Amino acid sequence: MKEYTITVVKTNNPAILKFETNHFLTKNKNYEFKNIDEAKKSPLAQQLFYLPFIKTVYISGNFIGLERFDIVEWDDVKDEVAQQLVEYLNADEPIVNEEEETSKKVAITVYAEVTPNPSVMKFVANKPIVPGAFEFKNIDEAKNSELAKQLFSFPFVKEVFFDLNYVSVSKYDVAEWEDVTMPLREHIREYLADGNEAVSKSAIAKTKEEAQDSSAPSQPVAELDDTSQQIVDILEEYVKPAVASDGGNILFQSYEEKSKTVNVILQGACSGCPSSTFTLKNGIETMLKNMMGDKVNEVVAVNG
Repeated sequence: MKEYTITVVKTNNPAILKFETNHFLTKNKNYEFKNIDEAKKSPLAQQLFYLPFIKTVYISGNFIGLERFDIVEWDDVKDEVAQQLVEYLNADEPIVNEEEETSKKVAITVYAEVTPNPSVMKFVANKPIVPGAFEFKNIDEAKNSELAKQLFSFPFVKEVFFDLNYVSVSKYDVAEWEDVTMPLREHIREYLADGNEAVSKSAIAKTKEEAQDSSAPSQPVAELDDTSQQIVDILEEYVKPAVASDGGNILFQSYEEKSKTVNVILQGACSGCPSSTFTLKNGIETMLKNMMGDKVNEVVAVNG
């Protein structure tokens, strides 16, 4: 019988605490329960809801996430909760009654591809998985992506980025790609082969409503001045395909007419890449200067 241990981990949300385990708790899915009635398939979640301060229970991969009401502070109860979880798990009680997967597997292949950023690996599928770019800096931002949440259950995963037919995963330095690439690739392939959505349909619909053109997320295309629209067109036609091949993305943020400065956002493998400054100055900036003359003086990445 497995012997479980619990490690308590803080999140960016002070109301949510993660209780990481040394063994996986679920097979392929993440579960979120808002109350005891929703938790019928999870005896563990039902037991947790008997604690009066528990607001939401998340069960995913190798951790249990708990959101509390404001009637208590985690520092006062986290040790008691951790002990209760250890006792429950080591008693071999059921965690989630997972239904047997009846859907047919989807024929899909995924291969790993290195990027110019040594901290980022690109996992490419043989078919589209999302209609556009989605970036997740941490698990709290990944509420609309089951796949991203599962990837964050790997302790070495720092950031996750989706675009069209690939996933870019950014890692912490504690792990080497030669040790973790295979399990990540297989996890992504299995998830997609089960017919699961990489990003929820509601999140995709919301993104389309908020920005008809993903190249200008901060303002609708109709509101762009002529110079800004020309910059967007150049980025779309000449720059985006190149950075996408490296597992990244570039978004137009703004154009400052007085200083002739173009502000852009770098995502995926481009964000934090040691070579991104060189690419920005010697590639994108030079291109815009050559194509737009004295309208462009400098290109700046506002996030890096």
